[in-house]
Amino acid sequence: MPVMPTSPPLRPAALALCATALLAGAAGCTAESDASGPSHPQHGAPEPTVVGDLERAYQDVVNDVLPSVVQITAEDQQGSGIVYDDEGHIVTNAHVVTEEDTFEVTLATDQGPLEATLVSAYPEQDLAVLALTDPPERLRPATFGDSSKVRVGQIVLAMGNPLGLSSSVTQGIVSAVGRAVSEGEGEATLGNMVQTSAAINPGNSGGALVNLSGQVVGIPTLAARDPGMGGAAPGIGFAIPASTVTFLADQLIAHGRIVDSGRAALGVSVRTVLGDGFEPAGAAIVEATDGGPADRAGLRAGDVLVELGDEEVTDVVSLSEALATHQPDRKVAVTYLRNDERRTTDVELGEA
Repeated sequence: MPVMPTSPPLRPAALALCATALLAGAAGCTAESDASGPSHPQHGAPEPTVVGDLERAYQDVVNDVLPSVVQITAEDQQGSGIVYDDEGHIVTNAHVVTEEDTFEVTLATDQGPLEATLVSAYPEQDLAVLALTDPPERLRPATFGDSSKVRVGQIVLAMGNPLGLSSSVTQGIVSAVGRAVSEGEGEATLGNMVQTSAAINPGNSGGALVNLSGQVVGIPTLAARDPGMGGAAPGIGFAIPASTVTFLADQLIAHGRIVDSGRAALGVSVRTVLGDGFEPAGAAIVEATDGGPADRAGLRAGDVLVELGDEEVTDVVSLSEALATHQPDRKVAVTYLRNDERRTTDVELGEA
């Protein structure tokens, strides 16, 4: 699909489950009232104390996390970022910083703009780190959670500065995990993304996707685009998982570059080929790196890749998306066409 560019739990687990079931329309879910005396809900209406506690949980998360979300202003655009540590490092998307080196960062506490410089960017995963030139004493670093524990149906809040509206919050659920999406032909392909129904608009990029424990589980990055209508597809957005953010940001801070990408590669340059109906029909190898994964497996220039693992390959983008679901040093079956003959070979993937 085309796309466009710690605090403990706030409430007992049973209450969170009850509130989630209530939102889903489940019956038979009750909770104790905080008020003295009996409660008298209207017929057919939800138990007021459950809804009230869920609202307070939302508000507590917002109050806890929003001070960690900043607005980033570059020369010709704005975006969002997250305070990463008390040394003044800010994580955001690479497409927010573009080619700039200096930025204005505005904290949610309404202080004046602070100057920041680029530490390093890693466009391959659309991630960048900035550093405040003179960080204030009371920064509020965000708490990053374990995104491997994110589950479909989990309630999440997206915090950022969409369309220049500072400190905005939207609510949704985790719609899917493990998505691989591309920013477009020739652009970055991002793997293992978290899909969410929380609204992601221009300016939300680089902000925080948080759970109800106040932990950042992802960085909102992309909104899906409806090819038929030409605009954003409502309720389909993607976030870089927190584990990927911390894995890469730590390297950018320590080394100024990525020394371990965790991204799989075939060691080939490819182009899209068309079939009889002028539809994309595969990714033809233009060149295979000498001694690289594809070369070692016997693949050569002119071979047309049509499957990688269980994923169909129809063009350059789908090949990138298929690779994004795999890890380096793993073996994967690659199906290809050579002189119109269909063949399959196992390839031990390299690292991008």
